[in-house]
Amino acid sequence: MAGTLSALTTRGRSFVAAGATAIACSFVLGERDLLRAGLLILALPLLSVLVVSRTRYRLTCSRRASPTRFAAGGEAQVNVLLENVSRLPTGILLVEDQVPYTLGGRARFVIDRIEPGGAREMAYRVRADVRGRYPVGPLTVRLADPFGLVELARSFSAADVITVTPAIVPLPAGRPTGSWTGGGESRARLVAGAGEDDVTPREYRHGDDLRRVHWRSTARRGELMVRREEQQWQTSGTLFLDTRRTAHWGDGPGASFEQAVSAAASIGLRLGREGLGLRYVTDEGVALAPSATFEGTLLDLLAVVRTSRSRSLRPGLAAVRETANKGDGLIVGVFGRLTPEDAREIAGAGHGTAARVAVIIGEEGADPEVARILRAAGWRIIPVSSAAALRTAWPDDGGRPGRPERTEAR
Repeated sequence: MAGTLSALTTRGRSFVAAGATAIACSFVLGERDLLRAGLLILALPLLSVLVVSRTRYRLTCSRRASPTRFAAGGEAQVNVLLENVSRLPTGILLVEDQVPYTLGGRARFVIDRIEPGGAREMAYRVRADVRGRYPVGPLTVRLADPFGLVELARSFSAADVITVTPAIVPLPAGRPTGSWTGGGESRARLVAGAGEDDVTPREYRHGDDLRRVHWRSTARRGELMVRREEQQWQTSGTLFLDTRRTAHWGDGPGASFEQAVSAAASIGLRLGREGLGLRYVTDEGVALAPSATFEGTLLDLLAVVRTSRSRSLRPGLAAVRETANKGDGLIVGVFGRLTPEDAREIAGAGHGTAARVAVIIGEEGADPEVARILRAAGWRIIPVSSAAALRTAWPDDGGRPGRPERTEAR
């Protein structure tokens, strides 16, 4: 009885109440005609429940999101295909795909009829400004009778996941080298300083970046030649993210932690596309080792990373120290608020000839004492107020900080 009443709509319950009232009044007043009318009114919603509950549609559902991963502030399109694989046509179907409020709320559709063997495709768009992993689905189909007295819900079990990554800031091509950071020497700098005519080219191989084509040698040899400067000495590196709750402040997309995560994602993608074998480390230790799928896995991790309760950087800096002890390499750290004690720990983990860059998120920039300690240890400091400001502070191909792009009016 409870299940039957839950299937009735407001209109159906009103019919049941009216029929029961008419039957009760017929006994009090002794009116047989009123009894017949009450029975008819009461029977209509009950018969509708019986018909709808015995309806056995065989429906299949498939869902496709494009893309399944996008940056915060972007959007994706979700296509849902509903097929009727039974021999009977369906009636009116109310279709609803469960979508989190962050992605825009539920997607609802009304389908009048699906013929046997037919299909209907529905599409809707989702958008998110907050990173994370969000389930989409399952699809719920509500069966209704023509009078609108009964509505039964049948739900599929399959659901998909959409990953919203941190906002990605496009950075200039290039990577910090030892010459730019003030410590060490790089073969890339020696090649660039020798002049383009002195670069030793080699034959073009499948997969080489066309931006490395050496046109003078190509014209002289009659075949494509590429520069060897892509084989830089910095073949490995470490991306460090400070996730300590005490080092960050603010709430929402503008919070310092969200800006730090966005900066780490942007740097990781830029360096990964430069061919650098990176590993991702937080204050709690190594989170991701170098791999062929580093960029995608890094974005998945950063989509769900949260602040930690740790108060020390030592577990993560132990992994940074390993990179520094291997010799030439690259260490990029993204930090929030640092104390002089933190700076001394960071400085102690960066010995060697590895290029070291500290991106410090904060409106007021780095503390003067913190900056002095890090610079004395060979760290290059990039103070930025937000991840977007990193675009003009990151080095270009020549190893210098990038410049804002100039646009011309048309």
